[in-house]
Amino acid sequence: MKTSHLLACGAIALLFGAVGAWVGINRKEPAPPITTTIPPEQAAAGSAVVNDLLARTMADAGGTRQALAQWKGKPLLVNFWATWCAPCVKEMPELSALQASGKYKDLQVIGIGIDSPSNIAEFTKKFQIGYPLYVDGVAGTELSRQFGNTQGGLPFTVLIGADGQVKKTYLGLLKFDQLHQDLAAL
Repeated sequence: MKTSHLLACGAIALLFGAVGAWVGINRKEPAPPITTTIPPEQAAAGSAVVNDLLARTMADAGGTRQALAQWKGKPLLVNFWATWCAPCVKEMPELSALQASGKYKDLQVIGIGIDSPSNIAEFTKKFQIGYPLYVDGVAGTELSRQFGNTQGGLPFTVLIGADGQVKKTYLGLLKFDQLHQDLAAL
């Protein structure tokens, strides 16, 4: 190999190393989740959305239609997610552990997939999720907007008290220490 080729390869390697170092130095941490505590004066509007949610039927991951009214009277943690959303998938094991712990009286975690039935069915074959997953497709985006997700981002999680009132919403990857504090205050 000629010296000029070696020098060119060395210069290219040096250039890629410099770009990699620049990216590493300028890498930013992901933004913290946006949490919103619902003031009492807005709770009535939130309960109308909760009533709409509980009046719906949605297909579960196996394709069987389920009435969401079965969760009425329980505190709910409603997680809007999609199979293609890495932060959504990342928080699912902790949500499963939360459901399995039984630490919070009668708490029910449910997932509403903003995805196709086939993608969600395939996902549940690969991963064990310890709470019910429902398929709402694109309609789930509108439902999450009604709960206050004006940006339409995922994951989006809604904490609903046993009284049917929206207590708090979370946009982005959940901070579980904050979530545990919010659940203890229910």
